[in-house]
Amino acid sequence: MNAAVACVGLGGNVGEPARTLREAFAALDALPGTRLLRASRLYRTPAWGRRDQPDFINAAATLETALSPQRLLAALLAIEQRFGRDRANVDRWGPRSLDLDLLLHGDAVLDDPGLTLPHPHLHERAFALVPLAEIAADALIPGRGRVRDALAALDAGGIEALP
Repeated sequence: MNAAVACVGLGGNVGEPARTLREAFAALDALPGTRLLRASRLYRTPAWGRRDQPDFINAAATLETALSPQRLLAALLAIEQRFGRDRANVDRWGPRSLDLDLLLHGDAVLDDPGLTLPHPHLHERAFALVPLAEIAADALIPGRGRVRDALAALDAGGIEALP
């Protein structure tokens, strides 16, 4: 298997998001040519973008995958749909049952329609970096530096690990 390590951000704030994220970890591990390497703890994070909504539960996962970035993204979107997410009918930063973001795929740098790697806002979002730093602090964000350094430059106030 010609595999890469991919990093995925998970989030949700509708229904039972903690349960949904735990089930999503299992769905990630079940993808073809893919295995879950590490899953972060779950974190409660203040709503971002639109603040008039419930707090989010966020997490991160590292995967070893033989899937290309495009095929992995398609698989992530299919998992979102299985958990009730309809990207066509959702406010950009509004409430959602499950959000799966492909943050990193090895050292890939892409700017394709529908997929930019590394995730273009990863280095600006503490809600993504806090859980990612727990499991992949030394991961390199191409063009930006290490995950730990990106997180150190941000205010992570209000983000708390769930018991």
